Amino acid sequence: MNPQKPEKQFILTKGQFPPIEYCMKNKILHPVTLFVIGVLLGVGSKLLDIYDTTLYLGFTFSEIFSQFSIWVLFGVFISIFSETKKKAMLNIFLFCAGMLLAYYLTAELTNAVYGWTFIKGWAVFACLSPVFAYFTWLTKEKGFLPKIISSGIVLSTLVVDILLFGGPRWWDIFIVILLIYLLFIKKINRQIKN
Repeated sequence: MNPQKPEKQFILTKGQFPPIEYCMKNKILHPVTLFVIGVLLGVGSKLLDIYDTTLYLGFTFSEIFSQFSIWVLFGVFISIFSETKKKAMLNIFLFCAGMLLAYYLTAELTNAVYGWTFIKGWAVFACLSPVFAYFTWLTKEKGFLPKIISSGIVLSTLVVDILLFGGPRWWDIFIVILLIYLLFIKKINRQIKN
């Protein structure tokens, strides 16, 4: 008989919340939750592409959610806070799959413009996302390789924004600063490793 470890319990008084890591591990970073979040972001991104024409400080939210850097930020966040490499790979794949399915289904249902080249490119990205998640998860380990991987994530985010999207814009710089914090500064307490 294989007894399960009891779930860590917190005794909270009124107005207190459990630690963020506990909430993220058990609620937000669950594969089904991430698939649903991906679906919601996919629908939201496409609707922003169609209907968001209001400028806020010289940009639209559609511009931000159509760029590479915001999706890298989401992927890094999901990957590094996942408990294990395997869970990071599953989480990010379901997030990307949900987002892409919803984005292009919304495009089809709203008769919006989209191209097969983009569908193929993002489908390849979604299929490779578990590999990216695996290496991103490693960035919080000790050693030289995690620093190389972290540097590669930051540099590739900037290069793609420059070459493909005409950036970097101010929000790209802000996202890169967040990436540097998450990859190089933020400490992650991991107890399970596989």
